[in-house]
Amino acid sequence: MSTAICVEHLAYTYPGVDDTPGVAVFKDLNLSVEKGSFVAVLGGNGCGKSTLAKHFNSILLPCGGKIYAFGMDTSDPEKLIAIRRTVGMVFQNPDNQIVANVVEEDVAFGPENLSISSPEIRKRVDQALKQVGMYEYREHAPHLLSGGQKQRVAIAGIIAMEPSCIVLDEPTAMLDPRGRREVMQTISRLNQEKGITVILITHHMDEAAQADRVIVLHQGQVAADGTPKQVFSQVELLHSIGLAAPETVELCYTLNKLGYDMPLDRLSAEECAQILYEKVKV
Repeated sequence: MSTAICVEHLAYTYPGVDDTPGVAVFKDLNLSVEKGSFVAVLGGNGCGKSTLAKHFNSILLPCGGKIYAFGMDTSDPEKLIAIRRTVGMVFQNPDNQIVANVVEEDVAFGPENLSISSPEIRKRVDQALKQVGMYEYREHAPHLLSGGQKQRVAIAGIIAMEPSCIVLDEPTAMLDPRGRREVMQTISRLNQEKGITVILITHHMDEAAQADRVIVLHQGQVAADGTPKQVFSQVELLHSIGLAAPETVELCYTLNKLGYDMPLDRLSAEECAQILYEKVKV
């Protein structure tokens, strides 16, 4: 697989105010994301998850080092429009991204700004809304939708621009369980069926467990990187940086400490129930 995002020796410092010194977030961060992959980025508050995400489509620019998005230097002003077309961004609060009074008009906003023809915009809007399961709401007012529905409209607005990668910065943080489930199903479907590279910034372990790969950030560096099972089985490492593993892994970890021989790579409730049944049966 070829590389979608490449981070080389990233350094970034938030500027200080008045005489207050700036806050260094990254000093020498290196990582890459492969095309077509689904990557979840985890970390405690202030570890730089959102800051990193905003570098991927040039909302923020490195103070040092380089970031390449599909081979394009994100610091190159001549590449800005191409980067924004290629790497779409979905934020935590969908209300901050919805700009129109009708759903289909909102989804059309991005393509219109790319000077795309009207017939093509119509086609893209319809396709995007169908892909996120919101086509039947195309003539509705966004403010009447649920939080999960609004977030799916925001995702449709990005899809209509036909990006190769979507970066989602805690898109379910403000949603109820149903809304979270709707958004995660949409994200997974776009990755699996459309081959869109997905980078999900989240603090929900169950969401991260649905990714192909999990990256854990701590103090501006990669603390863990691997498949969900590889990362979440490192329970003590996660605890040491203030994170918890998924509930099923935490249960197995606790049982291990009580003397039971339990594997730490059971992420689903079904897997956990099966191993518990086998232990009890024996």
